[in-house]
Amino acid sequence: MKTAVIVPALNEEGNIELLVRQLLAQVEVTWVIVADNGSDDGTAAAAERGGALVISEPRRGYGYACAAGTEAAVRLGAETVVYIDGDFSSSPAEIDRLLEPLHTGTADLVLGSRTLGQIDPGAMPPHQLFGNKLSSWLMSWLYQVKVTDLGPYRAIRAELLLSLQMQEMSFGWPTEMMVKSARQGARIVEVPVSWRVRRSGSSKVGGTVRGSIFAAYQIMRVTFRYALK
Repeated sequence: MKTAVIVPALNEEGNIELLVRQLLAQVEVTWVIVADNGSDDGTAAAAERGGALVISEPRRGYGYACAAGTEAAVRLGAETVVYIDGDFSSSPAEIDRLLEPLHTGTADLVLGSRTLGQIDPGAMPPHQLFGNKLSSWLMSWLYQVKVTDLGPYRAIRAELLLSLQMQEMSFGWPTEMMVKSARQGARIVEVPVSWRVRRSGSSKVGGTVRGSIFAAYQIMRVTFRYALK
């Protein structure tokens, strides 16, 4: 399968080049698309040095960046799409774990679970750990699908992705993907992945209580929004 890896990135100059190089070193990866979400540092140039296709999405919002990257991936003819954050907290070497269930035909959406894998000390602050656990429990209960993590590292069949008609342009994007897939009866599986302390910079979510609260609000809003439809 032709696989495009989408990296939404905002001010990740210190991480992005090496991340892209390691992604392209994986035999399963066809393209790496960095969606520069209005960075005011050298993120775009660093991504290009690493070998990525860089597209610009100046409208701030995680979902906007993911949507722009998705459009580029579909245009290239990707059959599977992988999402990974630009902070190097996820390991490019573990991408085969996410792609294997898609390649063997046993899943349509594969979620990288940090809960099932390993979270390095200090990689997720306590308030983020609590919010993630609560959100995962609510989603499992409301949609009758067992999930342990709402992490950003995930892989999906392009055909399913297009059918979801994604609309959430903030931190609700990953949640929307999960709940809409569940409502369609898609096969959703989790695989263990690791989560490391970012190499440089600060997290837009876990780095501040305000960022965590905003992300948690978006996740909860989307979780309940589609459960009530």
